[in-house]
Amino acid sequence: MTRPLRLAVALHDVEPATYERCALIRDWLDDHGVDRVTLLVIPAPDLHPFHDRRPEMVDWLADRRRFGDAIAQHGFQHRQTQPGAPGRQLLAGWQGGRAAEFVGLDEAETRRAVRAGRRVLRLAGVEPRGFVAPAYAYTNELRTTLATHFEWWASLSHVVHDGGRRATLNPALCLGTTSVTKRLLSPLVVRAGAGIAGDVLRLDLHPADLDHPRHIGAVEAVLRGARRRVAVTYDELACGA
Repeated sequence: MTRPLRLAVALHDVEPATYERCALIRDWLDDHGVDRVTLLVIPAPDLHPFHDRRPEMVDWLADRRRFGDAIAQHGFQHRQTQPGAPGRQLLAGWQGGRAAEFVGLDEAETRRAVRAGRRVLRLAGVEPRGFVAPAYAYTNELRTTLATHFEWWASLSHVVHDGGRRATLNPALCLGTTSVTKRLLSPLVVRAGAGIAGDVLRLDLHPADLDHPRHIGAVEAVLRGARRRVAVTYDELACGA
């Protein structure tokens, strides 16, 4: 039996400061028929558990999970605290500036950050099955830690599962807002990428996308073109890959 084409939308940077905007984006996706989304939650963006800052987020996440969404851990604080080696730091700056949280951390520091984030989510009643690194900035230390803590993690190009033993090529389409070049070119790249997507179309959204009409136009065009695709979460991608 032929597997249906799938659409995997990930909403990044879900945290107290972006909560209302994320809820708005989630409703907007519902209006476009996207009934399953993966919500990437930052556990402690200012070193305070998100549920202390916005208790209502806990209820919202519980509702979203009940309606079919998945929740994944998105780093710990989503902010780099120490620089990496010069070459790696240059790449991290291109990937996401100061959001490249795990670049520069050794294995013990990486493990502490991952575990602390997971503990915060667990205390809020959320038990994530997967992980997405802020800015998709992975390190060897982070991959080693994730292999024993999560069922899956997603890079810019792959969804990795089975403790790192298997990886499925599923490139993500991302809209950029951190530079003029990214703001100008990324909507064109996303539209073009959606047109040639294979079995799985991965689409990344960020709260800042709402500030840019061309980004919104690109997303709406992609969603119109993906109407025949079945919406899936990253949990489902990892299980069925």
